[in-house]
Amino acid sequence: MNSSSELRLAIGQQLYRIESPFGALPADTGTVSDVAGAPDGSICLLTRRDPRVSAPADCVHVLDRDGALLRSWGAGRITDAHKIAIDPQSRVWVVDRDAHEVVVFDMQGRELMVIGQRHAPGQPFNHPTDVAFLSDGGFVVTDGYAGARVHVFGPEGEPVCAFGSLGRGPGQFIVPHGVAVLSGDRIVVADRENDRVQIFSRAGEVLGVFDVFCRPMDVFVDAQDTIFVTDAIPTLTRINDRGEVLGRGRGSLNGPHGFSEGRSGEILLAETNPSRLSRLIPIVA
Repeated sequence: MNSSSELRLAIGQQLYRIESPFGALPADTGTVSDVAGAPDGSICLLTRRDPRVSAPADCVHVLDRDGALLRSWGAGRITDAHKIAIDPQSRVWVVDRDAHEVVVFDMQGRELMVIGQRHAPGQPFNHPTDVAFLSDGGFVVTDGYAGARVHVFGPEGEPVCAFGSLGRGPGQFIVPHGVAVLSGDRIVVADRENDRVQIFSRAGEVLGVFDVFCRPMDVFVDAQDTIFVTDAIPTLTRINDRGEVLGRGRGSLNGPHGFSEGRSGEILLAETNPSRLSRLIPIVA
């Protein structure tokens, strides 16, 4: 790409080069829904198809750090692929929204664990949306399109607590759509239809409510314990745990449905419209 056509954005003091689209995908995979960077530098891209009208297809696509496709899997197991996350043990967690469960795989696609009951809304999930990991090996699931709840689990998948209800007050949700975890196991939730991000203690105490967003889609926390938020304006915003804005930029045509940080500090954007993976590469001065 020559310098006259190269696109850049700044988020605070950090400048990024936009590479879009990035990565190779097999034909007819459906719509890009989410992305997760793995500890080894590889990338798991999640795609989805409408299960009411489309035949089953692979939904998890593993790319190397340069974007080459290594393998795909998930056909016949995942019905409605919504979000994906990779834990410190390199296990791949797929949120199967309309099947009401979270399925855990290894990086080769072998199933390891299931949380929730398939096709059983309310047991405990009711169209869940996202998953994030706690410091002791436990995890958090946002739930979601009908549940308006956040579920906290222990390391073995045992339920610990749940909090939240339907509404617009502090600690309530319309659609808790994305989740991440700060130090001290503080839980950050993208409260999409309430146009805000909320922070909670592990027990569900409200620690902060930040409403400078328009339909925030997703959140992640970087190695410096700051929060990145993508929304429908579209902006990519960096804030601290007090809600102070540290930087904003426009990194995509429309707000990414999900995003993640790569091993080298690049930001990976899962865009649904147009359907593609994009990459923001830090520019070192």
